[in-house]
Amino acid sequence: MRSIHTARVVLGVALVLGAVADQALAGPPRSAPSPIYGVTIPDGYRKWQMIAPAEEAAPLDELRVVLGNPKAIKAIESSTVPYPDGTILVKLAYKRKQSPEFETATIPGAPTTVQIMMKDSRRYASTGGWGFGRFVNGQPVDAAQHETCFACHAARVKDRDYVFTRFAP
Repeated sequence: MRSIHTARVVLGVALVLGAVADQALAGPPRSAPSPIYGVTIPDGYRKWQMIAPAEEAAPLDELRVVLGNPKAIKAIESSTVPYPDGTILVKLAYKRKQSPEFETATIPGAPTTVQIMMKDSRRYASTGGWGFGRFVNGQPVDAAQHETCFACHAARVKDRDYVFTRFAP
């Protein structure tokens, strides 16, 4: 009788550990799509190559880094404009914070947003071929904020296929 109880406990523990491992391997849940564009946070984006860092002055006081998928990296390295469909750019933004170890250094503090530009010239024809997503804590911000994305890019960098970022040497 004791061996049956032990076998049940071992089986129960194995099932729980299997479920936990399955969830860990699945990674974080997929984000809800951004309003207007339907853009989601791409899987594996944190492993993409860095294109450029940036610093945003007050009132935002942010440190930012732009990452690109392989199509983005190839296009930006070769100065290809317009960018090819399938290009994805991801901007990570963090509050700027004083380093506790080095008084003249500024380091990333709390994350603020993940911003995404996804090139699909058919799907996003009315916005220069780009779909936009802005996420806070993994969730898309409201439609009103997404309505400002393309207008800002169009007013400043239309000649660069609406992309602000340049490749950092």
